[in-house]
Amino acid sequence: MLEDHAKLMAFFEQANEIVGRKRLQKMVYILKKSGFDFSERYTFHFYGPYSEELSTRIEELCNLGFINETREKEKGYYQYRYQLTERGETFLDQSDLVPENMARFILNMDEHSSKFLELVSTMLYFDDFAKEDVEEKVRTVKSQQNYTEEDFEAAWQFIEQLQAH
Repeated sequence: MLEDHAKLMAFFEQANEIVGRKRLQKMVYILKKSGFDFSERYTFHFYGPYSEELSTRIEELCNLGFINETREKEKGYYQYRYQLTERGETFLDQSDLVPENMARFILNMDEHSSKFLELVSTMLYFDDFAKEDVEEKVRTVKSQQNYTEEDFEAAWQFIEQLQAH
C-alpha cells in the first residue's frame, strides 16, 4: 500500500514545492504518461485528466504528516501549496523505494503555466487519436480556454521532449 504513497513522496522531494491542486494533478498525470511508474487511475474531468485516487493519497499523506498542505487566500479563491515534511523525508529515506529521477521533467513543467499543463495533459489523454483529431477534441472539450495554434504547437513540442525520455 505505501509503495504508491512513497512514489508520490519522491515526486514531492524532487519538486520541492507544488503550488495548486490542478497543477499537482496535471504534473503527476504528465509524468505517468511519460513512462514514470505512478499507479493512479485518471478520468476526464472539468480541468482535464483527474485522479480521485491521487487526491485521496495526498490527503492520506497530509494526515500522516508526510506532506504539508498550506491553504492560502488568493484573489477570491484558495490556493494550496504542498511540500514534503521532515517526517516524510525520514519515511522516504527508510523505505525500500529507489526513486526514479523526475527532476528534469519537473523543472521543465515548472517553467509552464497551469493552463499550459492542462492543455498538455488533455492532449495526452486523447493520445490514441491522430494529431488533428486530438486538437479537434481539445478544442471541443476546452472551448472556453481559447487555445491558439501557437499553444498547440508549443504543447506538441513539449510532448515530443517528454517522449524522448
